[in-house]
Amino acid sequence: MKQRKTLTLLTLALVVALAYGPGAFAQVGERQAQHIFTPMASPGAEVAQGIGLTEIRVSYHRPAANDRDIWGTVVPSGGPIWRTGANENTKVSFSTDVTVQGKTLAAGSYGLHTIPGQPAAEAEWTIIFSNDSDAWGSFAYKEENDALRVMTKPGSAPHKERFEISFDNLEADSVDMILRWGEVAVPVAIAIDLEKTVKASFDQQLTGLSAFFWQGWNQAAQYSLQNEINLEDAMTWVDQSIGIQESFNNLSVKAQLLAKKGEEAQASELMAKAMEMGNAGQIHNYARQLLTQGKKEEALVAFKKNVEKNPETWFVELGLARGYSALGDFDNAVKNMKLAVDKAPEAQKQYVQGLVEQLEKKVDIN
Repeated sequence: MKQRKTLTLLTLALVVALAYGPGAFAQVGERQAQHIFTPMASPGAEVAQGIGLTEIRVSYHRPAANDRDIWGTVVPSGGPIWRTGANENTKVSFSTDVTVQGKTLAAGSYGLHTIPGQPAAEAEWTIIFSNDSDAWGSFAYKEENDALRVMTKPGSAPHKERFEISFDNLEADSVDMILRWGEVAVPVAIAIDLEKTVKASFDQQLTGLSAFFWQGWNQAAQYSLQNEINLEDAMTWVDQSIGIQESFNNLSVKAQLLAKKGEEAQASELMAKAMEMGNAGQIHNYARQLLTQGKKEEALVAFKKNVEKNPETWFVELGLARGYSALGDFDNAVKNMKLAVDKAPEAQKQYVQGLVEQLEKKVDIN
């Protein structure tokens, strides 16, 4: 079938050539021609960075310095608008609302343009986010399409042959987007409202399939508890989890939330119920968590409960030794750690024996 189609096209071309001359044949061939891809002088690149549950994504092209005088020649200082890369628009997308250099910018995709300072490594730059995110470079740039303009201070940096956009100084709620080329680095500070964006994401996620299972509601509550954000919402979420199915995990989270509210009696009662439901690993991890919070006496009680409930599990003795060690009771710590050595799997014995030796020297192992 393919061969017959090819012969048909050739026959058609021959008829056209005979009827209308060689020029017509050339026109038919031109219409059928297919372009090929060749390497670009300024290759495309993408870089992404998450902050909390917010994603920042940048698509751009990377021109090379090639021994040229970049600032003031290839890229004029002080204007006109620079496309901040090469070829089509450099595009920056934010999955949630953010602040840039302290100013609010809504979720969405933007064309990134800049006006380098003069000199480029010392004077302030203008950073522009345009609502026109699909233009070719800055040639069709219109100021009336600006979503945001901010100023930032550049600095000197080791030579970067190709223009690069990267992320640095990552924190839980912020990051710097760095523009680098030649010996110039330009930081752009981006931040989020972590509490607001996390709550919005949890609310959205918990309208899907996760809403029918206890785990998702508890995950939302536990994250909020650990990071001390959205605590009132966390109580609602954990109650929803418990309403679906009680477990050690959600009962212990609610107990900790109650303790934060100062409702100690209810917290203790609920935690006692959780401990009865917990397995060796869950109780051990909970007790270790108490140690990291500085609640040493409470941790010791939890470790003792684990030994009482799960005497055949080797690491419960190790946990109890950690509890005694945290309180400076090295005699009991050594005693329990030796019991852990006896019960430990062969692959763990050397590690646990090393802990015995530290405790015998009265060195806290936590």
